[in-house]
Amino acid sequence: IVDGHDITDEAAVDALVASVIEKWGRIDVLINNAGILRDKSFAKMTTDDFRKVLEVHLMGSVNCTKTVWPHMVEAGYGRILMTTSTSGIYGNFGQSNYGAAKSGLVGLMNVLAIEGAKKNIKVNAIAPTAATRMTEDLLPQQVLELLGPETIAPGVLFLCSEGAPTKTILGAGAGVFAVSQMVESRGVFLPEDARNP
Repeated sequence: IVDGHDITDEAAVDALVASVIEKWGRIDVLINNAGILRDKSFAKMTTDDFRKVLEVHLMGSVNCTKTVWPHMVEAGYGRILMTTSTSGIYGNFGQSNYGAAKSGLVGLMNVLAIEGAKKNIKVNAIAPTAATRMTEDLLPQQVLELLGPETIAPGVLFLCSEGAPTKTILGAGAGVFAVSQMVESRGVFLPEDARNP
């Protein structure tokens, strides 16, 4: 829920964006940051809990992005930030639903960065390690104190700035920043008679 609007409801997102456009005249930046947790091992997780997490994280981001996209295309400018997670990049026990949703956001970022390039729409992702309502019961208080939003905000601001890169995944937490990348090894050619298990 964002300002009383459910981001999984396309009509509610449309109304929210319309009110922002009416008040400010344009939308330059979208930060997709809504989230929920329904942690359990995959064997114990219900498909309803799996779908709910996908609906909020992935489809909520799709709904918000889809609604602002034409405004950014028309303006010839936009910055979109997806909030991914190390659970989606590297995995984490008990978070198959969350990891799948967060990994999906990286795929969405990769495609939209390409599609938005000619309209100066830059799309990036932040993978924060942060003290939030979702993590307050998972981490000790002394660790949470190191993970305030102010330790991540500089990375968010950079990824939404005029000079932002595009198609970048930035990890951030406790004042530490690192770029996460997917890599492909050098290919090895196998002659036809060698192409076997």
